[in-house]
Amino acid sequence: MDDKDAADWVALSLIPGLEGETFRLLLREFGLPGNAFDAGYGALVKVVNPTIARAIAARYDDRQVAQALEWLELTQNDLLTLADPDYPAQLLQIADPPPLLYLKGRRELLRAPSLAVVGSRNATPQGLSNAHQFAKALSDTGLAITSGMALGIDAAAHRGGLAGKGASIAVLGSGLDTIYPARNKPLALALAKQGLLVSEFPLGTPAIAGNFPRRNRIISGLSLGCLVVEATLSSGSLLTARLAAEQGREVFAIPGSIHSPFSKGCHRLIKQGAKLVETVADILEELRWAAFSPAAPAGSPEAAAALLDAMGFDAVSIDALALRTALPVDQLSARLLSLELDGVVGSLPGGLYQRIGKP
Repeated sequence: MDDKDAADWVALSLIPGLEGETFRLLLREFGLPGNAFDAGYGALVKVVNPTIARAIAARYDDRQVAQALEWLELTQNDLLTLADPDYPAQLLQIADPPPLLYLKGRRELLRAPSLAVVGSRNATPQGLSNAHQFAKALSDTGLAITSGMALGIDAAAHRGGLAGKGASIAVLGSGLDTIYPARNKPLALALAKQGLLVSEFPLGTPAIAGNFPRRNRIISGLSLGCLVVEATLSSGSLLTARLAAEQGREVFAIPGSIHSPFSKGCHRLIKQGAKLVETVADILEELRWAAFSPAAPAGSPEAAAALLDAMGFDAVSIDALALRTALPVDQLSARLLSLELDGVVGSLPGGLYQRIGKP
């Protein structure tokens, strides 16, 4: 869009009280925002309440709009609106699609199939490891990993997504010029370069508590499903899972110890019908994701080489290999046995495997 269209979209989004269905109703009546600004109070008050009509008729604060236009001139920065043909089809399906999104990074990722990975901010070491490994394995199948860039599970999921082929999308609860939490600034820089940062909030918006429930509907709305890695019963990630279910998305949860408070949220979701997840294959099968089918035949040299690459050179459990390869445990067991008979892999105490020779 040109500067005039961008200015009109930003300006309309800044009108106090104009959001959600009222914003979309205004667009249905007048078309583009510029037409609404030109309509006059008499026509506007037939569609919106008098306070909003007066604010639109009075035009807008040029200073704040000018700041947004200046931000858009910087490399990697962009706007996406409901009128844009690139607007994600997944997001259009939700009850309250955001009229305007600020973007920083790889805009094309919004067209990629994605999976939300969320969980506790105060995660356990095992939870952080699971989030990273699941996200990387899912990303390697071509799925973008979407999360909220919070500390804990969100950050681990983003890093795993960036380490894979599908990259990662972060949806913020603040303006894109306000990185929250500040400790995640290096992660935000990496996401802007390799992935994508997204926000519906105007530049300069601080990260206040009321923003995060609205942010969560975008995380789930962009995604084919939502994986909860760890969550207490009061975790905000349970809201994301509920929104995902309401939006018709698949909900997945990783079980844990019955004694851990960080497992109780996941266990509640499983009781309510979420899919219990032990391996990446559980997710890919439920989504009917085409990348689940290995490109190489099970007994081929290519398949053996891919499995050995996933193993690395340190001892590894079959569960960890299932995460890395997205293969069911029974298939992995058969392949490992074949490699063991060939003298390439050795089995160790504790159910571990390690490379001991060349194929």
